[in-house]
Amino acid sequence: MSRLDINTPDQAQMVVDQLYHDMERRIVASGPGLCPVDMSLNFLTLCHAQTCGKCAPCRIGLGQLATLMRNILDGKGKMEDLDVLEETAQDIADTASCTIGIHAARLVLSGLKGFRDDYIEHITHNRCLGNMEQPVPCVALCPAKVDIPGYIALIRAGRSDDAVRLIRKDNPFPVACGYVCEHPCEARCRRHMLDDPINIRALKRYAVDTAGDVPQPACAEPTGKRIAVIGGGPGGLSCAYYLSLMGHSVTVYEKQKHLGGMLRYGIPSYRFPRELLDREIDSILSLGIEVHTNCTIGEDISFDEIHKNFDSIYIAIGAHNDKKAGIPGEESKGVTSAVELLREIGDDNIPNYQGKNVVIIGGGNVAMDVTRSAIRFGAKRVTCVYRRRQVDMTAQAEEVEGAIAEGAVLMTMHSPVRIESDENGNVTALITQKQLTGEIKRNRPSLMPDEVEETRIPADVIVEAIGQGIDINAFEVAGLPVYRGAISALSNSHLSSDSMDDVFAGGDCVSGPASAIRAIAAGKVAAANIDEYLGFNHEITVDVDIPDAGLDDKTPHARVNTTERNADERKKDFICIECGLTDKGAMAEASRCLRCDHYGFGIFKGGRHSKW
Repeated sequence: MSRLDINTPDQAQMVVDQLYHDMERRIVASGPGLCPVDMSLNFLTLCHAQTCGKCAPCRIGLGQLATLMRNILDGKGKMEDLDVLEETAQDIADTASCTIGIHAARLVLSGLKGFRDDYIEHITHNRCLGNMEQPVPCVALCPAKVDIPGYIALIRAGRSDDAVRLIRKDNPFPVACGYVCEHPCEARCRRHMLDDPINIRALKRYAVDTAGDVPQPACAEPTGKRIAVIGGGPGGLSCAYYLSLMGHSVTVYEKQKHLGGMLRYGIPSYRFPRELLDREIDSILSLGIEVHTNCTIGEDISFDEIHKNFDSIYIAIGAHNDKKAGIPGEESKGVTSAVELLREIGDDNIPNYQGKNVVIIGGGNVAMDVTRSAIRFGAKRVTCVYRRRQVDMTAQAEEVEGAIAEGAVLMTMHSPVRIESDENGNVTALITQKQLTGEIKRNRPSLMPDEVEETRIPADVIVEAIGQGIDINAFEVAGLPVYRGAISALSNSHLSSDSMDDVFAGGDCVSGPASAIRAIAAGKVAAANIDEYLGFNHEITVDVDIPDAGLDDKTPHARVNTTERNADERKKDFICIECGLTDKGAMAEASRCLRCDHYGFGIFKGGRHSKW
C-alpha cells in the first residue's frame, strides 16, 4: 500500500482534454448570423454539465431553464414562458452557491434583455431573426465586404494582378490594408476549427507586392454632377474614388499639407513605407480627382460656399485633435500629444530625442507607434505608462511585443498623477500611482490606488497618447447635427437631421477613432448613397473569373506567419520592419483556405456578390 500516488492522465482524460480544445476552436470560429437563442441554450447546457450538483439552483434550476429554452426553439413556447424564464434565472442568480450557476443565470438574463425580439420571433412565428445575408465569416466581418476567398483563390492560382483588381472593387487601398489592416476578417475564420485562422492580411500584402502596376478601371461617362469631399484620408479618398468611377466630378479639400489622413499622420513609415502610400494615392487621383490641400474649412473656405457650389458633400475629416490626460503640469515644456508628434513626422519634421528620457502615456496602437518611433529617434530610454494591465491594452499584441523587443520599458498598472518641471518650466518627470485591479465592470476590472508610494519616472519628453477628438466647430456653426463631440449621421451616411439631405458624413468624425478599413467602408457606403441621391444607380463591378474550388484534403496545417527584421537592426531606422511572405509561403497559406464561398452556407446563397 502507498500513502500517495502520482496522478497521470489516462487515455480517457486525454480524449476529454482534446474535446475541450476542439470545443474552444468551435466557439472561436462561430461566425455571425447564428441564432442567439440556440447559442444561449448550448452555453447553458455546457454550464449545467459543469455544475457539481450540490445545490438545487444549479442542479434543478439550470435544467428548468434549458427545458424552457428548448421548448421555445421547438415552437412549443408561449409568451408567458419569457416571464417564467426571467424569474427562474433571477432566482438562480440570487441563490446559487457558486459562480457557475450565477454566471449561467446571468447569461440567460442578459440574452433576454439583449435579443428578446429573437425569443418572441421563435414563439410567435417559430423562426429566427438571425440573418445569413453574408454566410462567409471573413467577408461578413470585413467592414468593406471584400471578396476574401476570391482573392485568396486568385493568389493561389498565381494571378496577383487579378487579386488586386478584385480587392479594389470594394477597397481602393489594397496596399495600405496589406501592410497595416487590423484584419477583423480573421476573427471567425472557420479554419480555426482545424488549426489557425488564415493569414489574410499577409496574403493581401503578397498580392500587392507581386502584382506589379495594376491599372485602374475606366470611369463611367461623365454625369455632370459635382461632389465635394471634405477630408483626404482613407475614408474621403475611398468615397472620391468610387464616385469618380461612377462618372461624377469630385473635388477633395484637405486641411494638411498632404493627403492620406491617419495613414500618413498616424502610422509611421516603418509599418507602412511613405513611398507606397504616395504611389497608392497617386493611383487613386489618376481617375481625375481634383485636390486642394492646406485648406481649412471655416478659414480658407466656408462650408456654406462649398454647399452652394456642389451637388452633394461628403464629410470625412477624421479625428485629428488630441486629448489631454487632465493632470497638473501638462503645460510644461516638453509635453506634447501623440497626434501632434505623428503629424510632424508625417510632414517630415523629425524631432531630436538623442540621449533623452521619453515617456509615453497610453496603451493603444498610437501609443505603440509613438513608443517605437521614439526609440528610432535615438532616445536613451523610452517608457510606456499604462494604467491597466498589459492584457487590457487596446494595441495589437504584436505591436506591444515588438516595442518591448526593441527596448521599450512597459509600466502597466501605473496611473499618471502629475508632471514635474524645473524652474524654467521644462518637464523633468512623470509621477504615477500604482494601481490595483478591483470589481469587474463592462468586462474589465475597475481600478483603485494601491497603498504604496508614488513612482517618479525621469522624463525630458512626455507624449500623451490617450485618445483623439474631432474638430467639428466649423461644421457645428454651419448647422450640421452634432452629438457628443461628433457629427451625427446614420448608418447610410445621411445626416441624422433632414435639414441638409445633400450632405453625407462618415468615418472617424461620426464613429470616433477607428481603423482605416472602417473609414474605407464608410467611404464606399457614402459613394453608393450619394450616387443614388443624385438620381443614378451606377454599379461597381470587376471582370475577374474566380478559380473553382477544389476537393483538396484539408488536413491540419500550421499557419504561415510573416517575420520581422531583427530588433537590434530595425530599431535604428524607419525601413519597413515586416518581411512579407515568400512565394512558397504564400502558396502554402493560400492552400489552407477552406473556400467557405463554395462549401457550406456559401453555396446556398447563390455565390458571391459580384457587384454593388
